[in-house]
Amino acid sequence: MRKIAVDAMGGDFAPKAVIEGAIMAASELPENYQIVLIGKQDAMLGVLHDLEYRKGAVEMIFCNDVIEMHEHPTRAFSQKPNSSIGVGFKLLKEGQVSAFCSAGNTGAMMVGSLFTLRTIGNLQRPPIAGYFPLKNGNYSLMLDIGANADCKPEVLMQFAELGSLYAKFALNIENPKVALLNIGEEEEKGNTTAQAAYQLLKNNKKVNFIGNVEGRDLFDGKADVIVTDGFTGNVMFKMGESLYEYAASQGIDDQLINRMNYEVAGGSPIIGVNGNVIVGHGISTPLAIKNMILLAQRQIESNVVDKIKEVFL
Repeated sequence: MRKIAVDAMGGDFAPKAVIEGAIMAASELPENYQIVLIGKQDAMLGVLHDLEYRKGAVEMIFCNDVIEMHEHPTRAFSQKPNSSIGVGFKLLKEGQVSAFCSAGNTGAMMVGSLFTLRTIGNLQRPPIAGYFPLKNGNYSLMLDIGANADCKPEVLMQFAELGSLYAKFALNIENPKVALLNIGEEEEKGNTTAQAAYQLLKNNKKVNFIGNVEGRDLFDGKADVIVTDGFTGNVMFKMGESLYEYAASQGIDDQLINRMNYEVAGGSPIIGVNGNVIVGHGISTPLAIKNMILLAQRQIESNVVDKIKEVFL
């Protein structure tokens, strides 16, 4: 039995939206999967009471605490070991579950990833990766999209290596094209960090580096992996979300814009730590939660974490 732990208390509309999404996912998961909901007993039972699901598809683990969105991530994680996030990471570290998903405090998810699971090998800072929609109907992988606002060139190079491995093993792209997001295509363009990162990537034999790409290139699929700092990546994704919301409000139905809706991917993996960790949007709906869990399933089955370990250990 493969188990996917889900923070039932994480997100603006938890636990109702989380549990409803988990039940939706349970109906699509194979019978050898089980969803483990972690949260306050009364809150979870109150929602589950009105839902129908396959016997054995859902397990519950009760905890007393919740790390709220406004809390300081490091302080809250250390002071609330019996929170839904704290318990989720404990289960993942002990191997009792194969993945942990939460739409709760992203900072606490990063802290748990770093201090409970720890990074693989000599990796400095794990990024959060996002699925960026392309005109051809596929996705490119952009990292980082929010975990690391300031990045040294060496960190960007590690993002490139991680993204390349993830794209190969989780997205089945044999020789992923890797690009650096910049303000021009020329080698000398950008700030000092981008210029230095370019030189590192150009001489890195572990990645298929194709050079710089500009913002206007992103939808064309020139690269399979887009490398940037978490500040820029987060701005790009939030802008895409607002474009989708505006288009939807105007009755615009467009294949590309529709896939900027955060619900489609459902979540984003934290890459480079010793376990499968997926973070969701704080405003996640049941559909987003369902897709976050199904993303966790695909990541488990790709065995991408072990394959990254083979390279970095």
